[in-house]
Amino acid sequence: MQRRIYPYLILMIAPALVVFLAFFILPLARLILTASGGPAGFGIYLKALTTLRYVETLMYTIFLSAGVTLVTLVVSGISGVFLTRNDFPGKSILISMLIFPLAFPGVVVGFMIILLAGRQGLVGDVTQFFTGEKIVLAYSMAGLFLGYLYFSIPRVITTIMAAAEKIDISLEEAARSLGASPWRVIIDVLIPALVPGIISSGAICFATSMGAFGTAFTLATDIDVLPIVIYTEFTLLANIAMASVLSIALGLITWLALSLARTAAGTTIAAAG
Repeated sequence: MQRRIYPYLILMIAPALVVFLAFFILPLARLILTASGGPAGFGIYLKALTTLRYVETLMYTIFLSAGVTLVTLVVSGISGVFLTRNDFPGKSILISMLIFPLAFPGVVVGFMIILLAGRQGLVGDVTQFFTGEKIVLAYSMAGLFLGYLYFSIPRVITTIMAAAEKIDISLEEAARSLGASPWRVIIDVLIPALVPGIISSGAICFATSMGAFGTAFTLATDIDVLPIVIYTEFTLLANIAMASVLSIALGLITWLALSLARTAAGTTIAAAG
């Protein structure tokens, strides 16, 4: 009986395998071959690790993505739980507006940050009116941080809201009946229940921020982040081998973050169960 099932299983798995090979394995193999196919050979990896510009860019990108992830989790966690637990007029409209930035490409997000905090932006006009000095944030790390935050919150808040809807309210009521303060209920009951969603959405937020190009391309005039350096090496300098190495590094870091998050989230769910 099992032998009869095998052909059907192969037929069912075959489309997924074809897509996996065509869009993942083959491009990745080509990327690795291209990285080592330059004049420096495999020494290009050592050059990437010992060149100050590339190392600084990698560190900037990691710290920026980690900061965006942390702030996004705090804002989305508080907002997501509040929206899940409370009903008020206009709630559905507010949720729709919070999720609406998912429809915007990175270039549009960058343009919106320029309109808000650029040289002719609203923030600059307001600060000049009150202080006499125009503050411009759009073309700095602060502007890039705002842009990443803008497109990260909608992705995380939907996951947090879905996780908050599954929390058993009776557990919180039981904790209160035993004398737990509101803060103890949050720390001991609410947050542990949200941890799997927080870990998974945080990893996605980090990976998305690491690889975001459109927003960085629009805003990063004075700073380098890894996607912009890869673009520069490939298009302007024709250094295809180095662009490939940096692409591999970017992929490895994001894969590691997603893999660790998946393991941690699974362990947390098992422990909670």
